[in-house]
Amino acid sequence: MAKETPGAASITSTDVARLAGVSRATVSFVLNDTQGHRVGDSTRARVLAAAKDLGYVPHAAARSLRAGRSNLVLLPASVSAIGSLVSGWVDELQSELDRHGYTTVLHTGRFPDAATAARAWAELRPAAVLAMNGDRMTGEAGAILRRAGVRGLLAAAAQPVEGIHTVAFDHGRIGEVAVEHLIARGRSRIGVVMPQERGLDAFGQPRLAGAQRVAARHMATVTPVELACTRESATALAAHWAALGLDAVFAFNDEYAALLMHALRSEGIAVPDEVAVVGCDDLVLSALQQPPLTTVRLHLPSAATIADTLHALIEKGAAPPVQGMEAELVHRLSS
Repeated sequence: MAKETPGAASITSTDVARLAGVSRATVSFVLNDTQGHRVGDSTRARVLAAAKDLGYVPHAAARSLRAGRSNLVLLPASVSAIGSLVSGWVDELQSELDRHGYTTVLHTGRFPDAATAARAWAELRPAAVLAMNGDRMTGEAGAILRRAGVRGLLAAAAQPVEGIHTVAFDHGRIGEVAVEHLIARGRSRIGVVMPQERGLDAFGQPRLAGAQRVAARHMATVTPVELACTRESATALAAHWAALGLDAVFAFNDEYAALLMHALRSEGIAVPDEVAVVGCDDLVLSALQQPPLTTVRLHLPSAATIADTLHALIEKGAAPPVQGMEAELVHRLSS
């Protein structure tokens, strides 16, 4: 195997071709698995062996130029902060996109508006952008991406986004379902957890708004309560819970709910007798809590369906509608 030397020139496909005794075109056909070009098994083996010996890695940008497009599907990185349910779903999505030959890239960054974000994403010239926080997408942002050659534009949003294939995902409905249940159980002074972790405000605010809409139709109040996903934060919130005068809480998701329930129990506050608790996502841990946690189960479109939809948008410019998210209350003993 070739030894790396500081400052040495990078290995190119020409070096691979020279070592394998073939043309650069043959190297390209083999390493890019180009369809329609037959390469003998022994030649293919020589090219792969030469690439391995030299430590050659294909240049993604150059490959994109030859193909006329990239194979990148970009996801804003805030999706990884939503919780275990969506994080696991994103892992499945990456596998499904890989099946279609795409590479998934999480893009970090804080942007003042959707247009600024779109310009930053467009610089990478991805084949597609999947905006899980689609409520912040705009028609202007979509136009910026399309002008940059991005064919697959998919947004998970409460309302259709102009020029973007939209999958219904209404975080406000999640808050509505949770608070409708709490009010039906006789609770009227309801806290809604607002996570303090970066990126979650985009999902917490619509859930709070949904909770407030339901409370406004009844003799109930909704109070936002701040909580970080740490033991210290939960302990501090539980310590002054009595002063808040709340008899129920929608805790954003099951992880925050479990954390808060343990802190409340340490303060001697009984769940559900004094405080009813509802989480979201119906994770395995929710049914294992003491008491078992009431939660909002989210029925999401499958990762395979979303990957197929993105592939159709990239290849054909259009795709069939996708069934959106549905929220279902799962009643257990915490409420």
